[in-house]
Amino acid sequence: MKLIVQIPCFNEEQTLPQTVADIPRRIDGIDEVEVLVIDDGSRDRTVEVARDIGVDHIVRNKRNVGLARSFRKGLDACLVRGADIIVNTDGDNQYVGADIAKLVEPIIGGRADIVIGDRETHKIEHFSPVKKLLQYLGSGVVRKLAGIWVPDTVSGFRAFSREAAIRLNVVSSFSYTIETVIQAGKRQMMVLSVPIRTNPKTRDSRLFRSIPHFIQNSLGTMMRMYAMYQPLRVFFFVGLALSVIGLLPILRFLFLYFTDGGAGHLQSLLLGSVFVILGFITFMIGLVADLISFNRQLLEMTLERVRRLELDHFESDATLGSDSVHRK
Repeated sequence: MKLIVQIPCFNEEQTLPQTVADIPRRIDGIDEVEVLVIDDGSRDRTVEVARDIGVDHIVRNKRNVGLARSFRKGLDACLVRGADIIVNTDGDNQYVGADIAKLVEPIIGGRADIVIGDRETHKIEHFSPVKKLLQYLGSGVVRKLAGIWVPDTVSGFRAFSREAAIRLNVVSSFSYTIETVIQAGKRQMMVLSVPIRTNPKTRDSRLFRSIPHFIQNSLGTMMRMYAMYQPLRVFFFVGLALSVIGLLPILRFLFLYFTDGGAGHLQSLLLGSVFVILGFITFMIGLVADLISFNRQLLEMTLERVRRLELDHFESDATLGSDSVHRK
């Protein structure tokens, strides 16, 4: 069984050596452990440092494309290189490398498709009370949307089985953490969490400029992902809200009409009618979106099969190449 630890990096020349040094090269149940660095258009010596410390594989983005796209590119690269299990960790040495064994154990035992490290953020000293509260509330919302129990939904320290990596589709440009949790829940994958340790803070996060910026992007990701998998429910409740808002002025008009003739209150009828029409249109959009979601499922199935065929092709080429070398 082969494990590849992928490390998305953007200007991590200072912390990358310690991050790689902490990765264990021998784990029970794993035959091979390799390290793959995804350089997201770094402007420092990240790539040179990665080569100097003996990283097994380096994948480079010519320009900075963001964490989510780099993560997806890393998964594809790991699959092509024959990974049976993929572990994602951060290049800032936030996580303790020795805990990789705890992450992969449920996957080796066949009990999970995805394992997410729980940082137990309420115990982290450098997290402010506001950040701890937001993490708690945000994880609660994601758990509700995904329908699975994950204490720390934004933890980047997580392990994926080969099957899970093939099935996941990252479409966000911000962060993969929330998106993959919701996808896993909606696609009936088995997700477990294990407590993990963290190292002292080395730098501020580069993923977001401020807490409001992080909240804005996270809420956007949650809404898009949930609407993608539950469009009829989302549009039904939006349409219901619009219809209720529209009924109130209509009922007001009817009350006044039967009590004093309704003179001078025609605007209530017009305003209510507009909202009721908007609610009906929203219902119709929900039905169309629900039908489109069935096409999305077919596209996901097609994409999975294409990926499997591509991976089989790469494995066949690798086997043939190995046989040719052996004959020589």
